Amino acid sequence: MNSPAPCSRSWSISEDSLRRYVHFASESCIQELLSASDSNRFGNGDDEWKVLTLDDGVEISKRRSGSLHTFRSRWLLKSVSPQQFITVANAIDAAKQWDSDLVEAKYIKDLEDNLSIIRLRFGEHSKPLFRNREFIVYERRETMEDGTLVVAVASLPKEIAAGLHPKQNNSIRGLLLQSGWVVEKLEDDSCMVTYVVQLDPAGWVPKCFVNRLNTKLVMIIENLRKLAQACPTNKDT
Repeated sequence: MNSPAPCSRSWSISEDSLRRYVHFASESCIQELLSASDSNRFGNGDDEWKVLTLDDGVEISKRRSGSLHTFRSRWLLKSVSPQQFITVANAIDAAKQWDSDLVEAKYIKDLEDNLSIIRLRFGEHSKPLFRNREFIVYERRETMEDGTLVVAVASLPKEIAAGLHPKQNNSIRGLLLQSGWVVEKLEDDSCMVTYVVQLDPAGWVPKCFVNRLNTKLVMIIENLRKLAQACPTNKDT
């Protein structure tokens, strides 16, 4: 199988233009994440989500539209506040603790206090569609009026990404579509977490890949649960 041709075009844009683009692009990402978190909790509904796993309060489901595959995991974290969870999930230096496929994660640029450009690099032993790939993504963190925390993540257009960080010769520049977290505050200082990953493999995905990503999401959930529960609360500091 031939590797994708490297991007031969790059755009150099001002920081202000980059900030305005990311604000515009992330608005639809935030709405997509909120919609995914609201729809038919824990079970099949009429919103085209197909439940793959429902066990011990953890749901993993999948939706497909054309070549786009969207995976969603939702789970209840008891005695863990939204801030505890986001502190762990957003700790880029600790990301490898909850995603073992991740080789490197680093900030390229901070555009605002809640707006960053990040490079994610996965190794040759990672799962399909992540193997030997790097992603140049924006990350926008917002708190809704009801206290719900949203973290929107998606790849920058390849020309902009190439201008910010040239592709490494031994890696493939991957494409992560509208993805991220929604963390809703519940009673007793607990929270409901929704994690959405959208990928465009540009073709048919074999069932074995779906099963592998399903397993990967279960692993990520368990790792994050342990890290969040170990994270100090504001009361402890």
